[in-house]
Amino acid sequence: MSVSIEPLIAQTPFVDVLRTIGTVAARLDIEVYAVGGMVRDAMLGRSTTDIDFVCIGSGKGLVLAEEIRKELGGSTVHEYEHFGTAAIRVHHFDSDDALVLEFVGARKESYSADSRKPAVEVGTMEDDQKRRDFTVNTLAIDLHPDRFAELIDSFGGVADLNAGILRTPLDPEATFDDDPLRIVRAARFSAQLGFEISAETAAGMKNRSDRISIVSEERVGDELTKIMLSSKPSIGFKALYECGALHQILPDLVALQGVETVEGVRHKDNFFHTLKVVDNLVESLEERDRDPSLGLRWAALFHDIGKTSAKRFTQGIGWSFHGHEEKGARMIPKIFRSLRLPTDERMKYVQHMIRMHHRPVSLVDDHVTDSAVRRLLFDAGADIEDLMLLVRADITSKNQRRVTKYLAAFDAVEKKFTEVEEKDHLRNFQPPVDGAEIMSALGLAPSRAVGVIKTSIREAILDGKVANEHDAAFEYMMSIKDELLEGLPENAFIDRRQS
Repeated sequence: MSVSIEPLIAQTPFVDVLRTIGTVAARLDIEVYAVGGMVRDAMLGRSTTDIDFVCIGSGKGLVLAEEIRKELGGSTVHEYEHFGTAAIRVHHFDSDDALVLEFVGARKESYSADSRKPAVEVGTMEDDQKRRDFTVNTLAIDLHPDRFAELIDSFGGVADLNAGILRTPLDPEATFDDDPLRIVRAARFSAQLGFEISAETAAGMKNRSDRISIVSEERVGDELTKIMLSSKPSIGFKALYECGALHQILPDLVALQGVETVEGVRHKDNFFHTLKVVDNLVESLEERDRDPSLGLRWAALFHDIGKTSAKRFTQGIGWSFHGHEEKGARMIPKIFRSLRLPTDERMKYVQHMIRMHHRPVSLVDDHVTDSAVRRLLFDAGADIEDLMLLVRADITSKNQRRVTKYLAAFDAVEKKFTEVEEKDHLRNFQPPVDGAEIMSALGLAPSRAVGVIKTSIREAILDGKVANEHDAAFEYMMSIKDELLEGLPENAFIDRRQS
């Protein structure tokens, strides 16, 4: 007896799109099914912005995609004739987001021992379900108008969905052999859905983790990004660590694992500490209803990455990790390149957060000077709130009294920020006397000397010698101009008499 989930599908914002696709396919005599994540998410009450469709027959996916594009007025995203796939983007549903519809022909896929690209053959609907990663992603619904939303569950996906289990439809080792990226996807779905990976599937992940090396860095990086954007990233990273895949993907992160003891003094396990920091940060972001802040999440994951090389034991003092912030920041470009993550301003932001993440700790002393606060505000700039979120997330002690103590200390630090900012207005600092005015007042030509003078003014402001306002800064510059200009070559000046 067939089971329909039409009431669930009717609650989705794209039900009319599905009905239209079913109607057009029936007109063209094409058998089409909505499959995978959309069906899974509809049954879980989760939203989605992309839907996969399987068409039975060679080339049918391309034909149907073109007709749907015409019908819904969408635009083509990509088309791969060799694979018989096409994707279009439409806006015809009750959402502000575009909906990406991907059409494929039912197929078989397999990888050879050393290939990063699958061999593809035309297949049946059952073949297509078999090639999918997990039973919860094998679920499909018929879109024919006479059978709309009838569920196809050939591998027990509904039972696993209800039990919160990730299980492969076929033998796990065969599934991971066919596409080793599924090992990372298992970790990702576990983190996103909060599902447990079945013992057999976990064993298959471990036995085939060495196959990760044949998967492109871009695909791995995309999956790690999705783990980072989940509500509890540690679940995914622990799964990858336990199966051995993380050792290949992020060896520098795994190197943080372990506790070393010398003369009875031990340090904490910085790997598991790091995962706790990431979870703490994500929890804080969600509590504040903040944007996903992917860059800050990466900064949390890599904030202690330099500790392995910085670790030292000093007799009578204990363990130290001096300079790990700078070491860690310098490691980021190589790590980002290895995962094909963007190496633009977002990467520089991550480096900045890593370099800065210990600075607020030095301000918890009651006797800290306003100058120290000014310098942190200046160096952090617009990222000061993000920095304090990271610093708070870095408190992972199981001693609640200690946690409360540190959080109260950081409350006091942020109060100091407010007090100093109200006086000195250092947020997004701009020099109160700009280069053009310096050159005009002192008769200087464009030169390095102008930058030196601007730096002298800035340092005086940060030290509290001068108010962060134009007149005070200008007066300070004129009071020390002879000292600043002494020794400059003649070609630094437009007209020496003006100075």
